[in-house]
Amino acid sequence: MLERLLYRSRASHDFGSLHLFKLLTEARLRNEKLLVTGHLLYFDGCFTQCIEGPSESIDLLWRVLSTDPRHHDIELLARHEISVRRFAQWSMAFSTYSSLYVHGMEGFFPVDDDGQSPLVRICLAD
Repeated sequence: MLERLLYRSRASHDFGSLHLFKLLTEARLRNEKLLVTGHLLYFDGCFTQCIEGPSESIDLLWRVLSTDPRHHDIELLARHEISVRRFAQWSMAFSTYSSLYVHGMEGFFPVDDDGQSPLVRICLAD
């Protein structure tokens, strides 16, 4: 069974482009092993992440995310069964300010002035 999980949290500190690149690289490697795909948004000191994959992988990843010291005030927004992945082509797509773009970062989608990217709308649509 596949599931999608959506949460929001506040970053424990400001993340610059190198911190975000490191976080994204680690997430992509872990997600590939767990067969998880998704999207991470970083805007205004907050993360919003949508992950999708096998239930066991989502359980494990949620436990890890819930105790990660890089963020706090973690709020589970949704978790439900899905039949089709929305982010199948990315182990972790990423959206943030265009000024934090690191050259060569695949799956990068800059946010607009309101902190939105087309991928955020994809994740929230149900």
